Order: sequence, then C-alpha cells, then structure tokens
Amino acid sequence: MGAAVVIRDAEGRVLLVRRVAGQFGAGKWCFPCGFVEWGEDVRDAARRETREEAGVDVVLGEPLEVASNFHEARKPTIGVWFAATLADPAARPVAGDDAEAVGWFDPLAPPPLAFPTDTGLLERIGRR
Repeated sequence: MGAAVVIRDAEGRVLLVRRVAGQFGAGKWCFPCGFVEWGEDVRDAARRETREEAGVDVVLGEPLEVASNFHEARKPTIGVWFAATLADPAARPVAGDDAEAVGWFDPLAPPPLAFPTDTGLLERIGRR
C-alpha cells in the first residue's frame, strides 16, 4: 500500500518532488509519497514520507483519491492520496531522501510526472 500527500499553497499550486536515480520514475515528479511500512498506519506513513521527501510536517485532511497502481510489473499496489496543509505555514520544503528537488507547480501545468495516477488527480484539483 502507498500513501501520498497533496499540499496546496495560497496560490493554488501543488507541492511535487523529483525522484532520485535508482527509483521508479527517476528524474520525474510526483506528490510526496511512499510505501506504508509493516504495522504503520497509512496516515502516519503519509506524514512520514512528506517529512522524509520534502522536509515539512503536515496536517492531514480527508482522502482525495484511492486508486490501484500498476507502476511496476508484478507489484500492484493501492494508493491513498490525502489532502494536507503545512503544519507550519512559514515552513519551506527542501528535498530530502528519495527526492532530488521540490517545487510548487500549477496543477494544470505540471512537469513530467513519474506516476500516471497523479495526472488525473492534478487535473481535477486544477479545475476546482
């Protein structure tokens, strides 16, 4: 199972991270995300992955999306994307492990994406 976090700023942009070499989708962008560890609550995993990849703490809201992921052969997963806000509105995201960069993007004009499942969600967010 995977967990992802959708953070929007005051201008409506979304926070994305660029994946490091050696990972699926290396060099492409995605929401802060990752696998839920054994015994870990999915919401805790979402907060942990955001801290690890973007260097910020978040307050989670409601799930925005639950979808099947078929990114890697023979490794299907279920992903849960949560709405979130920065715990500290003045915090500045910085790339951490599993990320080589972070940035704020217009959801209707994202950079090249690592995961096809992010595309539809970004389009829906951008139309709101």
